[in-house]
Amino acid sequence: MNRPPASKSGSTGQMIETAIEKALDPLASALKRATQPAAAKAAPGKPGLMISPLAVPFPTIPAIGGVEIATARAGFYKHERDDLVVFRFPEGASCAGVFTRHKVGSAPVDWCKRQLDADKGGGEGVKALVVNAGCANAFTGKAGADAARRTASEVAKRFDCRQRDIMLASTGVIGVVLDETKITARLPEIEAGLKADAWAQAGLGIMTTDTFPKGSYAECEIEGVKVKIAGIAKGSGMIAPDMATMLAFIVTDANIAPPVLKALLNLHVRTTFNSVTVDGDTSTNDTALLFATGASGAPRIGRVGDRRLKDFSAALDKVMLDLAHQLVRDGEGATKFVRVTVDGAASPASARKLAKSIADSPLVKTAIAGEDANWGRIVMAVGKTEEAVDRDRLAIHFGPHVAAVDGAPSPTYDEAKMSAYMKNAEIDITVHVGSGRASATVWTCDLTKRYIEINGDYRS
Repeated sequence: MNRPPASKSGSTGQMIETAIEKALDPLASALKRATQPAAAKAAPGKPGLMISPLAVPFPTIPAIGGVEIATARAGFYKHERDDLVVFRFPEGASCAGVFTRHKVGSAPVDWCKRQLDADKGGGEGVKALVVNAGCANAFTGKAGADAARRTASEVAKRFDCRQRDIMLASTGVIGVVLDETKITARLPEIEAGLKADAWAQAGLGIMTTDTFPKGSYAECEIEGVKVKIAGIAKGSGMIAPDMATMLAFIVTDANIAPPVLKALLNLHVRTTFNSVTVDGDTSTNDTALLFATGASGAPRIGRVGDRRLKDFSAALDKVMLDLAHQLVRDGEGATKFVRVTVDGAASPASARKLAKSIADSPLVKTAIAGEDANWGRIVMAVGKTEEAVDRDRLAIHFGPHVAAVDGAPSPTYDEAKMSAYMKNAEIDITVHVGSGRASATVWTCDLTKRYIEINGDYRS
């Protein structure tokens, strides 16, 4: 159907409107650019990943007396990157470890546990740590165990020590036997490249789907002598550890015996590495190793109850918690860093189980991703545990805002304020269950579409 011609006045009005739009277009474009978030930067690890919006910068870590580090490209990845890290320690260094409780532990986990067996005096005189990324060497049977042993043997020959003095750790794809020749071929390069200040390179070298390297550093004193503690970790998915974390390596120049190191690790692991979750899945390769070189000149500590350990213990806890938090901040696809605290529980174990139920719930985590304070999903996550909960005393807070109190919606609930709070990058959820006095805190992140994308493409 033909349309009548536009009137002169209408045509003139359209012309004026078009002219105004053109004049304002540069201003509108500038305003749009100014209000949009900065473009994410490409991650230094796996191609196609962007650095997490929750990332924190790698700290300045000074040389730790007695330890030297080198990295190299062994070729476990197709793309250009370092994927082999070696630490060398001085004579008399001590070591302790905590490992996954996964029923299908990897070959390097089995190797380290065997060498650190307390009944055999393990952990004294450790000489080196060899870490590779790109191949987990897990679920590989005798072939994987033999590859681990051959790796330790060749490194021991190079560093003139016993096989048992070599610690091993691997991360990457499960079900692929480690080709140890890729490691041994790089040993001359590794030995020539050992240096005291390669912590940042080491943090990069152990990454898989991590989007930023994770490090931490602290200082303390033992009988007036300054002692340093430094650590690196990797992990962003398959994070729901039941011992430590994906991989974490901590070194101190204190002089501490292996049984004491083990006690300290066990003490702090529950509230650090064992209190974070990304997706509820536990790795076959989870390993945390703590090394003491003794190079600080501080007196040797050989007894667990030694009061001189007080400051050291606090500093170690600080490093471990910092690394654990960074794992959550780099959760695959994460946009929110979430602290879940349960108080008023019948026991610490009950509080921890309740907090983990909330932190692991896909429904809770997707609601957080959508910036929706759907506290009904928290009620669901609490009730399904079958832990002691007083329904009529249940209270739920999002930061300073009350969502529910005395087992019912809060009469002061303000949807606008709650929605504004949920836009924050860091979210605190507190749940009071009214059954006792115990409390526990677990850290987690949201669950976004990006998590599916990353894991759908993991092997490609």
